Amino acid sequence: MVATDNSIYVSDKAKIRVQQLMDEAGINGNPDYFLRVGVVGGGCSGLSYKLDFDNEVKPMDQVFEDKGIRIVTDLKSFLYLVNTELDFSDGLNGKGFHFNNPNASRSCGCGESFAV
Repeated sequence: MVATDNSIYVSDKAKIRVQQLMDEAGINGNPDYFLRVGVVGGGCSGLSYKLDFDNEVKPMDQVFEDKGIRIVTDLKSFLYLVNTELDFSDGLNGKGFHFNNPNASRSCGCGESFAV
């Protein structure tokens, strides 16, 4: 992945998994729903990623779209997430979403928290 502008990106595997989860939740194809990505304090490295589906855009939210997936994040979280790629792994070394974050100075072994 080469960052061409300040955005948040989605890998092909993450796109497929997000669409599967939206199908299971009964919201796939509903233009009101999107993937909300955030950063919260906590985790073994100090900051943790948060993922959820949402249908309410707040005034200071940043809105992106990659590979047909609409991604929304609050402005504070975006400062940590600029040019990050959301990926998904179903391998033996850990199943689930993880973030390829060029802004992280270190991340923990579980891949769910990071530091800047």
